[in-house]
Amino acid sequence: MTKQTSHKIAYNCKHFLGDRPCKWHKQEGVICECEHYIPLKENLLIIKLDAIGDVLRTTCLLPVIAKAWPELRISWITRQESVPLLENNPYITEVIPYGADALVNLALRKFDRVINLDAGKISSGMAAIAKAKEKIGYVLHEGGYVTATNNAAEEWLQMGVFDDLKRANIRTYQEIMCSILSLPTDGMKYVLELTETEKAEGQRHLLNLGLDLKKPIIGIHTGGGGRWRLKQWEEEKFIELISQLALKDLQVLLFGGPLERELNKRIMARGNSLVFDAGCDNEVRYFASLINCCSVVLSGDSLAMHIALAMGQRAVVLFGPTSNTEIELFGLGEKVISDLDCLACYKKDCDFIPNCMDSISVDMVKQAIIRQVTKSSDGK
Repeated sequence: MTKQTSHKIAYNCKHFLGDRPCKWHKQEGVICECEHYIPLKENLLIIKLDAIGDVLRTTCLLPVIAKAWPELRISWITRQESVPLLENNPYITEVIPYGADALVNLALRKFDRVINLDAGKISSGMAAIAKAKEKIGYVLHEGGYVTATNNAAEEWLQMGVFDDLKRANIRTYQEIMCSILSLPTDGMKYVLELTETEKAEGQRHLLNLGLDLKKPIIGIHTGGGGRWRLKQWEEEKFIELISQLALKDLQVLLFGGPLERELNKRIMARGNSLVFDAGCDNEVRYFASLINCCSVVLSGDSLAMHIALAMGQRAVVLFGPTSNTEIELFGLGEKVISDLDCLACYKKDCDFIPNCMDSISVDMVKQAIIRQVTKSSDGK
C-alpha cells in the first residue's frame, strides 16, 4: 500500500477556500505555501442586503477599503440574487448568501471589523449579533430600532427619515459611505469582473440578433423598477426617441426585466429595422455582458445604469423622484433632469401634470445620447 503524504494548509491565505482546492492548486498543482500565497491578517465582514443595484454601487468602496486596510480577508453577506454580481471579485475572499449560511458564520466566527451600511432591521440585526472588535454603520438596538455607530452614519440615517434633509443633500452615495467609514474617496470605482468567456458570449448574442458590433449601439432599458412607478418614462417618448435615433443610423438594443416584457413587445411591433430585443429574462452577469457591448446606455436610476458604469460604458440617466445628487457617474455620462423644483420627493404617486418624468422631452434625451456617442467614438 502506498503511503499517503500530508500537506500543511495555509489557513490564512487569501486563496484558501476550505471545502475545495484553491484555483492555483487546480491550475498549477502547487501546494501551500506557493508563490501565490497571500497571508491575511484581519477578517472584515460586509453586510449588504439592499436592492441589487445598491449592492453593485457599494463595490465602489472595495478599492478604498483594500488600500486603507491591507491584508484583509473580506467576507460579504448578501441576498441570493446579488451573489452573482460579486463572483470573481478580486477584493472579496468569500460571498455568503443570506440565510442559514450567514447565520452559521455569524454564530461561530469572529471578525476584526463589521461594516453594515444599510439601516434596515435585518442587516442591522445581523451586524448587532456579529462578533467583532469594531462595528461600523448600523446595528439593531435591543429596543427594536436601528442606531448609528458614528456621527456620519447618524446623518445618513436622518436623511432616510426626513425628506427635507434628503432633498438638501449634495453628496454622492459613495462620498457619504466613505465618510461613515472615515476613509478618503480617492480610488473609488465599480468592481464587476466578467470573464473573457462571458464577454464573448455577449458579443455572440448580439451578432446572432443581427447587430453590427463595429457601429455604435444604444442600449435602452425601458423599465422604471417596481418600487418607484414614477421613475418610468412614457412609452410614446421611447418610441419617438428610437425613431429619431434611427434617422442618425444608430442601432438600438432594448433591455428590460419581466415588468417590461409587454412594453418592449409593443415597441418592437413598430417595425424599426434598427431596433433589436435583448430579452427580458437575462441572468444578471449575462445582462452585463450585453451591456458591455453598448456604446451608450439609456436608463433610469436603475440596475442597468449601475452595470453600465461598472462596465465602463457611457450612460444617459433619467432622474425624477429619486435623488440625482447621490449618483456618481465617474465621468462616464450625463444626467437628464426635469426643471421642476420638487425633485427627489421619493413619492410613488404624483398629482402634478406634467410630473417630473413627463417633463423630460425626447429632444433632451436624444441630444444627451448623441453627445455621449460622440465621446464614446472619440475614446473620451
